[in-house]
Amino acid sequence: MSQADSSDASNHLGAQSTVEGSLPSLSNARREDNVSDDDSALISLGQQFGETVAELQMLLGQPEKGGHSEELEAALARLEPIERAIMATTAKTVADLEVKARHAAYVMSEQWNAPIDRLDWDARAARLLIENVCNIARASAEKLSRGGK
Repeated sequence: MSQADSSDASNHLGAQSTVEGSLPSLSNARREDNVSDDDSALISLGQQFGETVAELQMLLGQPEKGGHSEELEAALARLEPIERAIMATTAKTVADLEVKARHAAYVMSEQWNAPIDRLDWDARAARLLIENVCNIARASAEKLSRGGK
């Protein structure tokens, strides 16, 4: 793994906790109850993505590994095809959009390092769009879990 790859992973994962704090979390239990055949592929990719990112965060948090371990390389290698599949799969439902928005938030995680009013116009637009999609998806899932349509 190149130093640039490790740096990219550290940048994305270092800001991920800030991103996660401002976005609703993907709840696997909630999703299992409300997944249709239309969105199960992206939901599955989203779960794989979340698990792999969590593994990367854990590995980067181990100072004795120095962030340059074989395990880190392997996790990054597993992450790339998941990310490519998320990007290549067309969203058909609100739940699908949430997976895509959460991936975009991960890729653009540096946009959560500063207050929104200090971001450039284009970064602000992207961050607000991502946050709004996630909020709408969460509201939709909560409504479905209460038996609403």
